Amino acid sequence: MNFAEIRFWQLLCGGLAVIFFLRFWVKNPTERFDKLALLSLGLFLLMCVSGITFLIFSVVAVGSYFGLKWILEIHGRAPLRYLFVLIPLQLLPLLFYKYGDFFLHTVLRWNLTSAHLWLNGVTGRDIPALHDLIIPVGISFYTFQKVAFVVDTLVFKEPLPRFLDYMNFAGFFPQIVAGPIERRSNLLPQMECFRFQWNRENIDEGASWIAVGLFFKCCLADNLAIFFNPASASNPYLIWAANLLFGLRIYYDFAGYSMVALGIARCLGVRLMLNFASPYCSLSATEFWRRWHISLSQWFRDYLYIPLGGGRVTYWAFNIALVFIVSGLWHGAGWGFVLWGAMHGLFLILNRLAHPVIKTPPLVGWMLTTLAAFCAWLCFYETRTGVLFLKLKTLFTPGAYNFAALRAVPAQWTGPDSFALCCFLLMATIVFVMEWLSLAKKDEPYYFLRRPVVVPILVFLTVLLAPQTNNGFIYFAF
Repeated sequence: MNFAEIRFWQLLCGGLAVIFFLRFWVKNPTERFDKLALLSLGLFLLMCVSGITFLIFSVVAVGSYFGLKWILEIHGRAPLRYLFVLIPLQLLPLLFYKYGDFFLHTVLRWNLTSAHLWLNGVTGRDIPALHDLIIPVGISFYTFQKVAFVVDTLVFKEPLPRFLDYMNFAGFFPQIVAGPIERRSNLLPQMECFRFQWNRENIDEGASWIAVGLFFKCCLADNLAIFFNPASASNPYLIWAANLLFGLRIYYDFAGYSMVALGIARCLGVRLMLNFASPYCSLSATEFWRRWHISLSQWFRDYLYIPLGGGRVTYWAFNIALVFIVSGLWHGAGWGFVLWGAMHGLFLILNRLAHPVIKTPPLVGWMLTTLAAFCAWLCFYETRTGVLFLKLKTLFTPGAYNFAALRAVPAQWTGPDSFALCCFLLMATIVFVMEWLSLAKKDEPYYFLRRPVVVPILVFLTVLLAPQTNNGFIYFAF
């Protein structure tokens, strides 16, 4: 579901129109009717994404529910041991589609080309190779949500909900393909009492989140993506420029998606968690991860970090490193993602070691945190391992920062391009100031961006400046 496409809004409005017509025709629709309508709408929108996305989601969601039901009914006295059976089965589609080729070809270095050709010859059909498989949209997000649901149900001995309520929890369409990764305790109770009720306050609040989200995505992220050029490996200034543009783009893109999801849900009377809270305003690495992709950070904290012993054991540094390496692999199958996770793990370890003995001024803390975050983004977008290490070497070579390299920067963007880039960077700076003021004055992320006087301006800028060519949400790849 690409919220930046007109087609999505046409399908959504069409689906809601059908639901309202049926509700009017039924006259006194029951709660069950509304729940069935919500589930049907979600599955319809998911099917419109792609058939394979719908199929794999259905397998993971339905398999998780009935696997859990089997454990509780047959093995209810000692259900926890069956976590080690059900969870690997839940993860199997994710491991196959996302990591199969990387593990077999890159880690084990198996020659898959000859095996693929042999399989085509035996079957007489053109079977896609592992590296050609299309990863089902959102598989990382909804798989982790279902794993958390199984763990929460068995460990905390929560009752198994009705299948319809569970499926609405599992397939709530605003957040299914790119989060937030909602937990049972927050979303399931709302699905159990869901009704289609249109409240003006909810719609006003939801519309403001949608406006900010689409502005972030269509006006800032998509336009900054046009100027992103990762070609240089020898000029440190150009590498930093690419890091800056990518870091801004991925933030505005992913935070924008999350805001639109939150806004649509709010219009329907459902409260989703805020997945981003102005992370580039953070004063430390620890604070950054409390504000960036919050639902994933909390997932790894509760289901991996704390079970390993958390920060109260002597090997706490190992726990942090392991969690962030796994987090890097969650984002993508490649050594760059592993390095990205390891770097952030190192930042957090150094932050914890330095915190008791070094009192960092807020400005210095912000500068160091931001510099580290944008440096690590290089590992995220540069998928060629050899080129990645060459660029890292350039960044950490003092002699590379010479006047000739600096003079080459303006030549990267000339004429109208340089003016347009400066305008969008200025716009991003203004947005950052408003984010910072929202936290400093109101202690509420994005408060000033969602004011009634600002929202129409954001809508106007979005309509005026959105590129003609649409860029898909970048986190759909993860």
